[in-house]
Formats: sequence, C-alpha cells, structure tokens
Amino acid sequence: MKVLVIGGAGYIGSHVVKQLMKNGHKVTVFDNLSSGLRQNLFKENDFIYGNILIERDLDKAFEQGFDAFIHLAAFKAAGESMVEPEKYSINNLNGTINILNSAVKHNCKYMVFSSSAAVFGEPKYLPIDEAHPKNPENYYGFTKLNIEEIMAWYDKLRGLKFAALRYFNAAGYDPEGFPCGLEQNPANLLPVIMETACGMRSKMKVFGSDYDTRDGTCIRDYVHVTDLAVAHVKALDYISKNNESLICNLGSETGVSVKEMLEEARKITGKEIPADFVERRPGDPAELVATSAYAREKLGWKPEYSDVHTLLDSTWKAYLANGKLKK
Repeated sequence: MKVLVIGGAGYIGSHVVKQLMKNGHKVTVFDNLSSGLRQNLFKENDFIYGNILIERDLDKAFEQGFDAFIHLAAFKAAGESMVEPEKYSINNLNGTINILNSAVKHNCKYMVFSSSAAVFGEPKYLPIDEAHPKNPENYYGFTKLNIEEIMAWYDKLRGLKFAALRYFNAAGYDPEGFPCGLEQNPANLLPVIMETACGMRSKMKVFGSDYDTRDGTCIRDYVHVTDLAVAHVKALDYISKNNESLICNLGSETGVSVKEMLEEARKITGKEIPADFVERRPGDPAELVATSAYAREKLGWKPEYSDVHTLLDSTWKAYLANGKLKK
C-alpha cells in the first residue's frame, strides 16, 4: 500500500515507518519537524515538510493518492495540556479534523491513529481492557478520546475506516540501532533515567515511595516502541482486509515499578544514577497495567521487545550513539 505517515520523523513515527517498509509498503513522511528530526528520516522515503494546521499543505500531500495514512502528529504532554489547553485544542483537535477532511476529499480510505491510555483516567479495575470506563484526568487524554469519537462519525458518514491504538507507556529504541533520534524535552521515566546516567542531570526525582505496591513506587506498563510499530502495520492490514474499524489497547501486560526500572538501569549502564524520593504527584495512580487480549485476538499481536532489559539496553545505546554521555 501507499501510506502517508503524518509525524513520521518523530520518535514513534520513525519506528512505524521502518516497520511499514519492512512489510513492503511505500511510505511518504509528512512532518513539520517541530519535534520530529531529519535524523530519523530514511533515504528510501519521500519527505513532505508540512503542517497539519495548514489545509493546503495536507491537500498537496493527499492529492498524491494514498491508500492509507497514519496519524502521529498530536501533542502528548499531559501536564502541559492542563496549562495550555488552547495549544492542544488547536493542534490535536483542529489539526486532526483538517487531516480527516483532506483524506476524505482525496479518497484515502484507511487510517491508523495513535490514541492513548490517557482516555481511561484513574483505573476502576486492573488490568485495563477496552470496555473500561473512559474518564480522562487531563486535557490531553480528553483530546484523544474526542478524536476517537470524531473518527467514529467519519466512519459512519464518510466510510473512513480507522484503527485507534491506545498505547500505555512507549519506551525503548530500535534494537538494530536506527532510528535513534532522541525525543525532544522528554518527561517520561526512561529518558529521565538515561539523562541522569549520562550526566545531563545531576540527579532525578522519584515521585512517591509509599504507594500500595510491592516496593512502594508506581507500577506502569511499558511497551517497546518497535512492538508498537509492528502493531500499526498489523492494524492497517486488519482494517484494509476486513473493511472495518478497530479500537484496541496495546500494553505489555507486565507492570514494572519505578524502583525496579531504576535498579535495572544501574546494572545496564554501570552508573550510580542518583535519585531523590519526593512527594507523590497529584493524579498519579499506584498501578496501571493493560490487557492486550483483544489485540492478540484481532491482530495476532504480542510484544516481543518489551522486557525490562531490552527497553533499557536499547535506550542506553541510543543515548550513547547520540554522544550524550558526559566525560
């Protein structure tokens, strides 16, 4: 298939591009490089510099005639979304509507969207499945849920078939070493650990040590970015072959605590990684773990790289490859 990857120069997007190419798809990347990197582009692909907020940019892209597109261009910082909701409204909501309108106009029939576990909010039960109540606790999560609802209407009214993939915690880097462009201004646990290991930070903070978990720190479900990328390809194959839309969770089904991640990182990097245990952050659940049974059933997907060692080892190698280790 001829596939347009919107946000394809970004962290997750570039890994998706690689898996699409491995599966024989012809890929074009559309990105404004606000957080994506030229470093992540593959020479085999066409690249369109464009902005999802500019309708003519999207029309110029879609008029090239794509069978499908993958949308990875939403802003994703939950904390920032609570301080700057206008920014998230414009980019995530308006930008997505622009994409959908252009796709429909140019008869592009299939899309895969990177949704989020943030649509669920505080867990009512674990593991979280697709039927879990949706009650986002931040504006970012609201925008993702709202986009899912908009896509369902475009399916009903315009026949645009979609897959919405609800990620839990994306982590790791390509095991083969490319792409390896680092996320810009990361706030997630693994990049913070690596920045501390490299000496880019003098120490890191662990928020809360008195949760009702096995070691007192938060437990999260981490999914390797390559596993996520594979799921995008499988989801695209599913909706195009069955001509039906799909919403599913993507998790490793294995919870890892902050302390466990930190201890394994010290072994892999050989660094002390100083950490201060501080007060809990408001709104942080003690544990978040998914079930991916539905993704297994519908897509035949199961994570292969999402063990703690591979997550950390591939991330450490990416930081070393980018020359981040301070002498």
